[in-house]
Amino acid sequence: MPTDMIVFGEDWGRHPSSTQHIMRRMAGDRRIIWVNSLGLRRPRLARRDLLRLAEKAASLLSRRGKPPAGNSDKRQETHPFAQLLNPQALPWPGSRLAAAFNRKSLSRQIGAAMRQYGFERPILWTSLPTALPVVGELGECAVVYYAGDDFGALAGVDHKPVLEAERQLARKADLILAASHEIASRFDPAKTCVVAHGVDYDLFAEPKPRAPDMPDGKVAGFYGSLNGWIDINAIAEAARQLPDWTLVLIGNVETDIMPLHSLPNVMLRPAMPHHDLAQWSQHWDVSLLPFRKNRQIDASNPLKLREYLAAGRPVAATYRFKAIDDLQAPVATPAPGAGLANAILAATSMEEEVREFRQHLAGETWEARAETVSKLIDTIRKGSPSGT
Repeated sequence: MPTDMIVFGEDWGRHPSSTQHIMRRMAGDRRIIWVNSLGLRRPRLARRDLLRLAEKAASLLSRRGKPPAGNSDKRQETHPFAQLLNPQALPWPGSRLAAAFNRKSLSRQIGAAMRQYGFERPILWTSLPTALPVVGELGECAVVYYAGDDFGALAGVDHKPVLEAERQLARKADLILAASHEIASRFDPAKTCVVAHGVDYDLFAEPKPRAPDMPDGKVAGFYGSLNGWIDINAIAEAARQLPDWTLVLIGNVETDIMPLHSLPNVMLRPAMPHHDLAQWSQHWDVSLLPFRKNRQIDASNPLKLREYLAAGRPVAATYRFKAIDDLQAPVATPAPGAGLANAILAATSMEEEVREFRQHLAGETWEARAETVSKLIDTIRKGSPSGT
């Protein structure tokens, strides 16, 4: 019988992360207690942080964890786990006082859930270095660290204490699963394996009806948060250079988008449920990856790259960041000295390449990744995994 698991991840249902994709599939044949986010930085006196703190406080008053308020994704209103816990913890990386409090509080809270469901010697999986205080406190048989991000390059992180926690966690982990070879290179190769991201292939490849409010004519589109690592100026310039195209941007606005306000061919749409996105991405002409060139993007592996290609439409990016080369994906980028508009036009001639690559993605599903992870976890008791 597969070993029970305690999983520390992001807030369940807030966004479809790689950890959530994998654990949704693994929950089909093993019992899992999911612990919502412990945080990666100290809260600040900003409106967004105060709203998140209020949301966290409200969730702690419920007996069981629920997806965050305002999440309308029907696929994620329920969870597949034995229990989902809202952690009784202080989000203060680097604080010894917070670490001591979290060790006692989380051990007590999770221990009660383990007793309720009869968990004995589970596997402890964490995607967050801030779970370090409870490692060794839950009677776990093994520790798995899923390194899906380069926390040193990630915005919104207290880098110094989080990286120190990651170093300590990596020493204690029995198995490290890295989302890319670049991330894997930071850890002991004797216990590190690369598990590349998958794709919800059926969701994005099976034909969907065209979104009723999709604009007519030629459309280039993006979905995801409009934040500091999105090149708003590049988008604005492309819209001006392609007046016969509409640029559709789907997602929450978290940065200054003033350059877009006066452009009649830019359409802003609020964030929508993940399962509705294919109604757009299957039917616009070109999908966009309009990122700024920086260390964070160079270290990233955006799930939407595979999702865009599974939807079957050509992809244009502001530049060829490492994840594109790692996947060997057919993605158009600007010619020297040109901008995003040049990449959009170049992408329109790549439909045949995308169709061929789409067939490759059919074997790169999250189900396949979850099966790989299950097999790697099973090796922990049999001996050290083979690094890849």
